[in-house]
Formats: sequence, C-alpha cells, structure tokens
Amino acid sequence: MLIYIDVETTGLEQNDRICAVGLIVLDEEILVYKELIKPPKKMRPEASAINHITDEMLKEKKSFENSQIKEILGKYNTLDTTFVGHNIAFDIAMLKYEGFIFRGAFIDTLKCTRALIQECEQFSLQYLRYELKLYKNEKKVADELGIELCAHEVLSDALHTRLLHSYLNDMADDEKLQELSSHPVLIQKLSFGKYKGRFIEEIAMNDGAYLSWVLSSVESLDEDMRYSIEYYMKML
Repeated sequence: MLIYIDVETTGLEQNDRICAVGLIVLDEEILVYKELIKPPKKMRPEASAINHITDEMLKEKKSFENSQIKEILGKYNTLDTTFVGHNIAFDIAMLKYEGFIFRGAFIDTLKCTRALIQECEQFSLQYLRYELKLYKNEKKVADELGIELCAHEVLSDALHTRLLHSYLNDMADDEKLQELSSHPVLIQKLSFGKYKGRFIEEIAMNDGAYLSWVLSSVESLDEDMRYSIEYYMKML
C-alpha cells in the first residue's frame, strides 16, 4: 500500500508542531484525507506566509491526539505500507513528535530526484512541478480526486508528490527508490549562498574555508548537502 503524505507545521524550528496533514491512500481504491490540527503553540508568521494557515483557522480544531487523521494513520501503520513524501524524513519526524511512530517503508522523492536527475538546478517540489512538466497531468488527477491545486496546501502537495513518484518510476522501481531514500545522496552543486549553482568540488578546491564555515555554521544543512560537502572536502 502506498500513502502520499504531506504535513504543514507551525514553523521549522525543533519545537514546532503539525498544523495540517494530507494523505492520498492507494489501497483497493484511492482515498483522500485532510485535517487541520490544533497545535500546542501558535503559528509563526513566516509559516503562515507559506501555508496560509492561521491561528484563527485552528482555534476550534482537534489536537493531533484526538484527530481523525491519527486514527487513519494508525489503521494503515503496518509493515506493508510505504509512505511517499518530498523530504519524507521531515514528515516522519514531525509525526514522531506527536507520538506516532511509523512502522513501514518509505520513499523520499527529494532524495530520489537528487540521485536520478542530478542536472536539475533546484529540487523543491514546486520547482520540479514545472521543470519536469508535472503540471501537464495535474488538473485531470486533481479533478478526479476533488483536490484544489494550491502550492503548500497539504493535499495539493501530496498530489504533486504522487505525480513526481510516477515520473521517477520510469527510471527506477519502488525497491530501488526505497534504497535511494535510505542513504545520503552525493549532490554536485551548492544550492545556496554566494556560490549557489557552482560545483561543490570546485568550491572545495578554491575556497575550502567557505565550505568549512558552512559545515560549522549553517544549522539548516540537510543530510545530503552535509554529506556532499564533507565528501568533496575529504578529496583535497
């Protein structure tokens, strides 16, 4: 069974919490679930600016512990279930903060795209939506499932994750995608800072001090980028 999942949160700090969950479940039929969640803390303005969820929208909602989405996730939380998400480690970690421990396999479309389509300049879901022309089929699929297309809305993002997964399946089966999702990916280019878009190997050769600073100072560095910088630095 496949579950395409997206969560929105009150922010991106360690103490932030889930405020919305969207699921597209591929079982004997396709099922769609979405729920706003009342978190134990207020929304950060920078989060609301992206997901357009406000404290007022959440005021009368249920906590995750008492939510329907928790029951649904519990129902499908088996070894035969595969979660599919873009940066799935974040979704799984946020669910863990709420006390939900996922038992199944997972596919991270972010890691898989980095590994299989390295020529992409960026890897955000919305960038890939247009770079890979996923939008050509999105309206048909969205209309079939009754989903409104809107960036950073949980069901819309889950739908684009499904379209991206289908695209990746033309290059690798799910067994291979699960394998790619379980290990750091070697990235060729830096995605931020003064050397954005430049090859990390080249930066390591010409300005290793900058990469050393990145490793020690950039708290938001993800697993793949840290692994890649360290890899090229060791080659010096």
